Amino acid sequence: MKKYVLLSFDVEEFDIPLEYKQHISNIEQMEVGIRGLEALMPILSNTSIPTTLFTTANFAITFPGIIKELAGHHEIASHTFFHSTFENKDLLESKTTLESITNKSIVGLRMPRMRNVDLDEVKNAGYLYDSSINPTLIPGRYNNFHLSRTIYHENNIVRLPASVSPMIRLPLFWLGFKNYPYALFKSLCLQTLKKDGYICLYFHPWEFTDLKNYQLPGYTKKIDGKLLIERLGRLINDLSNQGEFSTIRDFLSIKNYIHALN
Repeated sequence: MKKYVLLSFDVEEFDIPLEYKQHISNIEQMEVGIRGLEALMPILSNTSIPTTLFTTANFAITFPGIIKELAGHHEIASHTFFHSTFENKDLLESKTTLESITNKSIVGLRMPRMRNVDLDEVKNAGYLYDSSINPTLIPGRYNNFHLSRTIYHENNIVRLPASVSPMIRLPLFWLGFKNYPYALFKSLCLQTLKKDGYICLYFHPWEFTDLKNYQLPGYTKKIDGKLLIERLGRLINDLSNQGEFSTIRDFLSIKNYIHALN
């Protein structure tokens, strides 16, 4: 059975310092975000590595040219309108804004910080899938051990959780990639790929910049910048021998979870 690697990035303003009471201007948030995206261009320009870019409308409005360019090869999906604030109306407004910039339909959603979202509102805004679940325990954030590890339907929306390892549900997200030994992270990815037939991983472009001057917890910036890019390149190379890279939209279409639009 063919296996799929679903690599995704949350393309957003760099507002994480605000969570730790460190002021950062809107301009600097955008500058760090775009530097991270530019640092990833050697990976994003590789036509054999399609990804899904969950993008805030705020970021896309600021940098419409690069978002439209990336939409030629990658899936652009919604990360709502702003990263730090949310109202239900942002679901539709972010979707229509991204569609006007990319000239493509936007069918996927991921909430900032994996917040809960009203699926009726998601459906009414016209989305086909939601990837806002990390089915594990993150202290201080959420406890989703009761939710499915793998794809399921809820309220006529396809829900694609971020991948966690089988059995003990170790999260295979950006913090795990930074803090687990590489050999362990790779092993858990391969176990998950074998068990589920796909793996859904997510990162943020700002992680791939130099974060040493920001007063963030050490585990959020343990590896950053060029070292993290090298680690991600190594992971992509290792996983490319085990599965085919795909956008989430194409994967869900191939598996008949959604019907692809334009």
